Amino acid sequence: MTKPTKTDLKKRALVAVREYGVNLTQFRNAISEWAGLNATDMECLRLLFQKGVATPSELSRHTGLTSGATTAMLDRLEKADLIERRPNPNDRRGTLVAPKKSSSEKMASWFESARGAQDELISSYSESELEIIADAFERFAKLWDNERKKVKKD
Repeated sequence: MTKPTKTDLKKRALVAVREYGVNLTQFRNAISEWAGLNATDMECLRLLFQKGVATPSELSRHTGLTSGATTAMLDRLEKADLIERRPNPNDRRGTLVAPKKSSSEKMASWFESARGAQDELISSYSESELEIIADAFERFAKLWDNERKKVKKD
């Protein structure tokens, strides 16, 4: 068997990255559907866990939803007992949105199997392989953030 060329390996790597993204999106959509939420609801929750608290306007900008659709999303998340709305101390008319403390444990249970599978997979690599894997994913994350900024209208 012949050794693959760099061109072959580049193509294989880019196909793998594409497949990773597709499969991750499909997994997230399946989890959302299973939990009775939609992909945008989950994206909102990810942002809230990252930031800790946000205004409905920030969530609207992040998700691309209209203010009415954002309100409906927040109503669904509140009904699912995943978020709480509180008064904004800097704006008497405003509201802040935060994940409920209990939602962290609730959502962690949804991803328990995936986290275990990830740990098993990543543990199978050597330290030098993990350095390469971490570097590649960090660079791809930066690449996609830069590409997003090019098309974002903000």
